[in-house]
Amino acid sequence: MTSAATEPTRNTAAIDRRGAASGMTAYVVWGFLTVYWKALKEYSPVELIGYRVVLSVVLLVVIMSWRGRLLSLIADVRERRLTKPVALASIVLLVNWTSYVIVVSEGHVIEAALGYFISPLGAMLVGVKVLGEQLQPVQRLTALLGLSSVVVLTFSYGRVPVYALLIAASWTTYGYLKRQIPLSPIEGLTVETMVITVPAVGLIIWHLQYADSVVRTASAVDWILIAFLGVITAIPLMMFAYAAQRIPMTVIGPMQYSVPVINFLLGWLAYDETLTTSRVVGFSLVWIALVALTIDTIRRARRPIATNEELY
Repeated sequence: MTSAATEPTRNTAAIDRRGAASGMTAYVVWGFLTVYWKALKEYSPVELIGYRVVLSVVLLVVIMSWRGRLLSLIADVRERRLTKPVALASIVLLVNWTSYVIVVSEGHVIEAALGYFISPLGAMLVGVKVLGEQLQPVQRLTALLGLSSVVVLTFSYGRVPVYALLIAASWTTYGYLKRQIPLSPIEGLTVETMVITVPAVGLIIWHLQYADSVVRTASAVDWILIAFLGVITAIPLMMFAYAAQRIPMTVIGPMQYSVPVINFLLGWLAYDETLTTSRVVGFSLVWIALVALTIDTIRRARRPIATNEELY
């Protein structure tokens, strides 16, 4: 398990290959989750979040119980006095989920993309200012290009992108908090979702009174999609948590650009959102950053570091 004592390792030139691969896979999955939420756009985003939390808890509790670690995990959280940081991570995660589902359901995929353009800058800022990490030359270029793209895209949007800012701030904060909680990825996610289970159930019950609620109107296909909300939520989050504990925030930050690029392509090609000249310029800047980052990451990943850590 990673602790503060291992932090210097994250600042070396080499990158944990499994951590990098896990983080990149998580971001690609998140990018394509837009399609999933679009398929459920007829339902209240808040109600869907309720199902997402509850089904995630069910899946994670089953996994932890099967491994015989559920009760010991709860006791461990109390003994280590982790209740406060876990609760904070839970709240921040809920804000991120809700903001993203709302903005996608309302047909503003480009704003969701903007949120994920801003969040890498926040992650890199936390890495440098809070964790004392050092930016590599290519990462400095990536940060500059990312900042430029955010300015251009914000101007293009024509108003304060509230949901984009919420997405960015909540995800950056969550990534930082995950590094402060000395639990394995699956343990951390289990207790985080357990904390917000009661309000999630309340959201589901509250929406039962409405004629367009999931219970009253969902088709067989809708129920299948809803049933897998726990799976599509838990798996990439565990992969992200695994990566966040093993590679620098200054590396994790730029990886997040894959999410807005995917959202951009979906919004433009699949959902017919307007593609203005300024948006093309903004996204072009980040594509250049992605190419530079990819080359640098591959080069550094060829310098293996010893690690015996496992996902669980």
